[in-house]
Amino acid sequence: MKFFEFQRDARGQTRRLLFWFAIMVGLLVLAINAVLALAWQITVGGVFDYPNHFFAVNTGVTLLFVLGGWWMETSSLKGGGHALATRLGARDARTSGHGDEQRYVHIVQELSIAAGMRAPKAMVLPREASINAFATGWDARNAVVAVTQGALDALTREEMQGLVAHELSHIREGDTRLNMRLVGMVFGLEMIYRLGQMLVRPDARGRRHVAALIGLGVMAVGWLGWLAGHALQAAVSRQREHLADARAVQWTRNRDGLGRVLRKAMGQLRQGGSPGRIEQPTVQHMLLVSGESGWIGRWFDSHPPLAERIRRIYGGLMPPLSPRHGREPDVKAPFADTLPLSGA
Repeated sequence: MKFFEFQRDARGQTRRLLFWFAIMVGLLVLAINAVLALAWQITVGGVFDYPNHFFAVNTGVTLLFVLGGWWMETSSLKGGGHALATRLGARDARTSGHGDEQRYVHIVQELSIAAGMRAPKAMVLPREASINAFATGWDARNAVVAVTQGALDALTREEMQGLVAHELSHIREGDTRLNMRLVGMVFGLEMIYRLGQMLVRPDARGRRHVAALIGLGVMAVGWLGWLAGHALQAAVSRQREHLADARAVQWTRNRDGLGRVLRKAMGQLRQGGSPGRIEQPTVQHMLLVSGESGWIGRWFDSHPPLAERIRRIYGGLMPPLSPRHGREPDVKAPFADTLPLSGA
């Protein structure tokens, strides 16, 4: 795996997507101004006879709703990574009397030292039988790595190293903070749609006025803005997953670690399993693996397809593995042994 090349590519793609996200917000402001200008012409008349500061006020109100929605959504996550993980049912990992959990805590500490970063708090989701994990937190001081009980039961030490290295990369690269901000911004775009809904609603007597027409236009613009924002946020998240995969291989110098985790997760999905109850809109983008969607749905998936991630790691197609504990015979991809682990 040419992990240095993949890391540069993922970072470059992220910068381009964030640029387009800013462009999209600007286009949303222009569209809202156009809708309100058209409504003014229809109801009052006069192409250039707008009130003083008409467009400035429209722009300010639009940004107020977008940024206000972003603030509301991100404020719910201010408790830090530990608070969010606890709300999802996670508890602190136990370091005595629990072999798998003790091994997991040691791996978090070892890899944090190797990565030159502060060790996040290790937590466990004891009611989740699926193979999954997530990292969250605004910064290294309140960061958390949480793994499911299914991961503890099914993964060997080297596989757990690959999983933890992937999650540590999200913290090291600031992905947890970036994702929470983007989720908040998408919620802010949704607030424009809700503003349109408020204008469309009838009054106390059940009557609708001219404002309903304005509301329909604002709803249409808000829905398109939310759709585009959601697609861009998911695209950014997919690039950060590729970056974390490459980082995990770089840090562990072992593509089989994370590779076998993803192959076991694929085997779990093929057997009718799911990412588990932790797959909620609030944290879906934070998970190691998420549910697979159809061709159209992939535009809004926060994760690349598992087959694509596995192909990038091994340089070729690899079959899924049974999620049961222990090593199994590997079916090597053609020329897999000749693929370099460095970025050379």
